[in-house]
Amino acid sequence: MNFVEELRWRGLLHDIMPGTEEELLKGMAAGYIGFDPTADSLHVGSLLQIFTLVRFQNAGHKPFALVGGATG
Repeated sequence: MNFVEELRWRGLLHDIMPGTEEELLKGMAAGYIGFDPTADSLHVGSLLQIFTLVRFQNAGHKPFALVGGATG
């Protein structure tokens, strides 16, 4: 099962641009999530994003987690 198939299987992916899955299978891509540093804390939704980045990395891609005022 590839990365995109796993996201679909887990119910985390509803729609995708044509050609994206093929690009992800060709080689390394970069992906990011951003966190707002003004928030009191992270929440369960943040954990889901972090786990998705871990799966992204396990599929051979480059994950980035950003913390900054421009993330919100």
